[in-house]
Amino acid sequence: MHAPVSRIELPAPPVAQRKPVVSTHHGVTLTDDYAWLRADNWQDVMREPALLDADIRAYLEAENAYTQAALGSTAALQAELFQEMKGRLKPDDSTVPAPDGPFEYFANYVAGGQYPRLCRRARNSEGEHVLLDGNAEAEGKPYWDLGGKAHSPDHRLLAYSVDDKGSELYTIRIRDLETGRDHTDEIPDTRGEIVWANDSQTLLYIRLDANHRPLFVYRHRIGTPVSEDVLVYEEKDIGFYVGLDKTLSGKFLIVDAHDHQSNEVYLIDADKPDSPLVLVEKRVHGHEYQVDHHGDRLIITTNSGGAEDFRICETPADKPGQANWREILAHKPGRLIIDVAVFKDHLVRLEREDSLPRIIVRALSDGAEHAIAFGEEAYALGMSEGYEFDTTTLRFTYSSMTTPAETYDYDMAKRTRVLRKRQEIPSGHNPADYVTRRLFAPAADGETVPVSILYRKGTPLDGSAPLFLYGYGSYGISIPASFSTTRLSLVDRGFIFAIAHIRGGKDKGYHWYTDGKLDKKLNTFTDFIASGEHLVAQGLTKRGRIVANGGSAGGMLMGVVANMAPDLFLGIIADVPFVDVLNTMLDKDLPLTPPEWPEWGNPIESAREFEIIRSYSPYDNVEAKAYPHIFAYGGLTDPRVTYWEPAKWIAKLRRLNTSDNLVLLKTNMEAGHGGASGRFEQLREMALDYAFALKITGLAAV
Repeated sequence: MHAPVSRIELPAPPVAQRKPVVSTHHGVTLTDDYAWLRADNWQDVMREPALLDADIRAYLEAENAYTQAALGSTAALQAELFQEMKGRLKPDDSTVPAPDGPFEYFANYVAGGQYPRLCRRARNSEGEHVLLDGNAEAEGKPYWDLGGKAHSPDHRLLAYSVDDKGSELYTIRIRDLETGRDHTDEIPDTRGEIVWANDSQTLLYIRLDANHRPLFVYRHRIGTPVSEDVLVYEEKDIGFYVGLDKTLSGKFLIVDAHDHQSNEVYLIDADKPDSPLVLVEKRVHGHEYQVDHHGDRLIITTNSGGAEDFRICETPADKPGQANWREILAHKPGRLIIDVAVFKDHLVRLEREDSLPRIIVRALSDGAEHAIAFGEEAYALGMSEGYEFDTTTLRFTYSSMTTPAETYDYDMAKRTRVLRKRQEIPSGHNPADYVTRRLFAPAADGETVPVSILYRKGTPLDGSAPLFLYGYGSYGISIPASFSTTRLSLVDRGFIFAIAHIRGGKDKGYHWYTDGKLDKKLNTFTDFIASGEHLVAQGLTKRGRIVANGGSAGGMLMGVVANMAPDLFLGIIADVPFVDVLNTMLDKDLPLTPPEWPEWGNPIESAREFEIIRSYSPYDNVEAKAYPHIFAYGGLTDPRVTYWEPAKWIAKLRRLNTSDNLVLLKTNMEAGHGGASGRFEQLREMALDYAFALKITGLAAV
């Protein structure tokens, strides 16, 4: 059995003041004792953290001090974990160069550097020309994040965006690649995305509104005042956001307006960036489609016509509407089309069936198809279009929970592959020392939940091993069974690591997503619990020996399962957790609330959806009971899951928890949703999470 966690020398934990705020919705009265932790000037705090109310700051800092004291005994372990994880990162790592015309572009790190350098070199040559050095740009800043980056078609300019607060407010700058100097053009308060028109003088970008919503597409011409930028598109529905892209052919700029289940696409002639938008097909609730271009036609990936897992159509480029769509690949239930790339001679799709991905290459000349095959029981797969349209080379990456990432260039015509890079682990890694398996946990309604597991050979499978169970389960996001250098620090110390591929993701097709949202959201939580219980039933661990982890919407999952099945878990690690679901969905002024209503429901308009959310919202369902050890992590400038969500949750948990287990909160006062920005500082945060897990399982000294 594991050793108990000592709390003998801990100071008294912070106690948040209770200042009840009462509200009534659909005849139901809600009382929120900790609403005061939400700063009235939160928009200003996103831009300037120093403006945070003094009482709120004092409380967050007291919580940070208490967490530091509670985990103080693990300081040496944290340092050991950090050095261990850092030792698995190649100090001078580099991406495989991607060719584009006379150059090939890549990013690399220098030994000791926290941030990437953007580089290029002449095609098929050696050496490097540094276009942007993230380490130099970030010097003296507590936070620095490179957002969008795009070189101009003539290769003379680099447009890039930077956030130095963690608030996801990116400033766009344009660098002359001959002189290395930035133009005077500087565009603040953007989402960070950038696409170039073919004249290499015009770019499109997205500006955010006062509530941090990306609703406006603007056109900027190099050398002109930002105040003269032209509004290209304005989204009137605050439940929709806009995105930007460009077809690989270079023919069209793409403006995409979308929520979580519907979208519409507009095209702009990339040779004539001041030409009007052309609508492909107007939005219809529940219709999602993606647009690519080839010759005189558009290639449309769509879920129209009952194609839940998507089908592929084509249409004349000058007649883009749905009435002209002709099917070229029929829908197959259970085969989810994840992504499509269109090259001069080939159409490539990444699809998933039976919860495993594969790549299918189709010759456009005759429609002949072949698959790129893989052999492991559980693995992850991704593909990259690169920059070039007229090529037979497809780049893809492969990894598994035991196999470090491998990058291949695949000749689609010759059907041959060349290994371009294998992820190096400087401290050493032998895949044969580890085992990865895929299990299927039975859910209460007869479904089976895929669970990917990793453990070191020799780990006892008699129930004595602690188990680290990760889950997400929202927005249709599937968590791949990919390689991670960090989790080796847990499995090398005796943990079994597991990923529960629960409903709310798309691991088993689009229905796996729809069965885990809105009025079926409960499936997400019960799937996760069923996964843990199945691993216990298989003898891999014991009840009360599981440490669960999830972040953001996965942090909401953590809050719910802590309420629903507290005795199943020894500990809960909730990173930037979306735990105040009901209050957030009732606040239409928060950045993400209106676009989130299709995912969770609109409790303002619907009494039924109000009750559904209220039934599971973690903060609203904390009650007097024995909770497992809980560690929550927040970011002060986080616009996605605002800092007060974990702060309120921990305050309520500490008041009502009847166990003697740790209840801890750490707020990064200089970062947002993604945590620390440097690649090594991120490892320090992971080391803290893992030290917490090792401490509560009694393995901290191992």
